[in-house]
Amino acid sequence: MIPFSVLDLSLITRGSTPADAFRNTLDFARLAETLGFHRYWLAEHHSMPGIASAATAVLIGQVAATTQCIRVGAGGVMLPNHSPLVVAEQFGTLETLFPGRIDLGLGRAPGADQRTARALRRDPLAPDRFPEDVLELLHYFEPADENDTHLVRAIPGAGLRVPVWLLGSSLFSAVLAARLGLPYAFASHFAPEQMEEAITLYRARFEPSERCARPHVMLTVNVIAADTDGEARRLETSLQQYFIALRRGRPVAFPPPVDPGPGLWSAQEKAMLAHTLSCTFAGTTATIAPDLSAFISRHKPDELMVAVPVFDHAQRRHSLELAAQLAGLVTG
Repeated sequence: MIPFSVLDLSLITRGSTPADAFRNTLDFARLAETLGFHRYWLAEHHSMPGIASAATAVLIGQVAATTQCIRVGAGGVMLPNHSPLVVAEQFGTLETLFPGRIDLGLGRAPGADQRTARALRRDPLAPDRFPEDVLELLHYFEPADENDTHLVRAIPGAGLRVPVWLLGSSLFSAVLAARLGLPYAFASHFAPEQMEEAITLYRARFEPSERCARPHVMLTVNVIAADTDGEARRLETSLQQYFIALRRGRPVAFPPPVDPGPGLWSAQEKAMLAHTLSCTFAGTTATIAPDLSAFISRHKPDELMVAVPVFDHAQRRHSLELAAQLAGLVTG
């Protein structure tokens, strides 16, 4: 059985506040730990009405403080938005506070629209420097030469082996992760188009390193589990509404579910949802288990990360409990 982990965007649901989202995140993390999930990751997004995890490192610290042993990390930090030194210092601080529990996933996308990217003072050429910035960041975690007084050091950070992952939804990060010998996580929960090609390329080109001796792939999927298939299909409409609003360029707070029906989406919207959310598993555990087993058998991930995009927090908790049952039911 492969490890199951949790991806959380600290959802701001319609009618709630970021404070509510943070309380729910801390509660959800404690539940994930109790249920035996391996990691709990939070993602950097900016100026998104439905996502509260913009200050990702700060929230990671709060989650780590409220839990005991589950690994906590970034899925991910969008490195072009930041100085590699500052990221190394932030995650060196987290690793010092919570030794052996912190992960650092790095992404190349802005995690925002172009106007927000400008507000972040993001250099338009920063994505082109992503490989060099990753190498610089990795260097800051190496032991410092105490005799070199001119060396820039991450304090804390130097000498700490914070696990660094590359995240991606295309071939670029797959090739870079393989070349650097880093574990690789693919965002199949919202961008599945190049998943198969990316992980094949990563495995074929992987060069072993001190950080990772063999290829290590984590795939992310949406899991919306309920006591009946009908209820799960209803809960799934929240995610569908959310993505349609994104595609229309009008992001919203995460919406409540609606009754699914034939006139809910246009034919074009249905096609978009079927493609974008093809790695979404909704239903009872009995319904999901064979499909998820087939997914794992086909793609052979070393780990699976589940996002649980459910509007009501109590229902989301229940969905996570059912997802934990799935971890024991699926085969690969």
